[in-house]
Amino acid sequence: MFRLFQNFFSPPRDLILVVAAIWIGLWLAEKRSLKYKISISDLNNIAFYPLLGYILGGRILYALENFSAFAQNPKSLISLNLDLFDPYGGLAVALIVALVYGKRKNLSLWPTLDALTPLFAVITLGLGLAHLASGSAFGKATSLPWAIQLWGETRHPSQIYEIIASLLILGLLLFRKTDSRPGIHFLIFTAFTSGTHLFLEAFRGDSTLILGGIRMEQIITWIILAISLYLLEIKSKNSPISLATRKNG
Repeated sequence: MFRLFQNFFSPPRDLILVVAAIWIGLWLAEKRSLKYKISISDLNNIAFYPLLGYILGGRILYALENFSAFAQNPKSLISLNLDLFDPYGGLAVALIVALVYGKRKNLSLWPTLDALTPLFAVITLGLGLAHLASGSAFGKATSLPWAIQLWGETRHPSQIYEIIASLLILGLLLFRKTDSRPGIHFLIFTAFTSGTHLFLEAFRGDSTLILGGIRMEQIITWIILAISLYLLEIKSKNSPISLATRKNG
């Protein structure tokens, strides 16, 4: 029992970094929320409830998928081991919670996503730092001069690549002026993030390979990138400037 409480009050460094990223990201989002006509209260709630749903949903779904193991050791349900988690299941639960809350509060989709974009960007940076702290998301073996020693191999510092890319995207978002077109801010973040991850995935040494060597993560990022670029194109065509240009023409 003492060890259980000791682990609870001494969380791993990667978890601390993710929690810090959420706090900083939410603080940055609050500073811009009124520009998107989202109250700070609604912004906090639309961030907190889905996050809670993600954590609980991901752990519970993982436990159901591995019921026999958790039945033998029920204390694992409150373990801080981030590997005991179903990220896709947690994401599905978080999306459902967000949609339900947004529907009840009559929150507009695109302005809400724009307001939350700084939070998403800082979380992405926090995940890169967490990967570096834990040694996860490690790179392929290489002999390049800037390689790092990890897990018995000299590898690409893929976590550092991820951190640098996240910092550049965060800087772009913070110094970019607020766009009057709903959704543009979020879609630009999504396009840049998926595009950089599509490139950086080639340096990863722990990728999930399917169909004889295709990286599953790259397929997912290709799809996200294509959708975000398509939506950006539609919103650019339907922007007030574009409509005014057509009328004058």
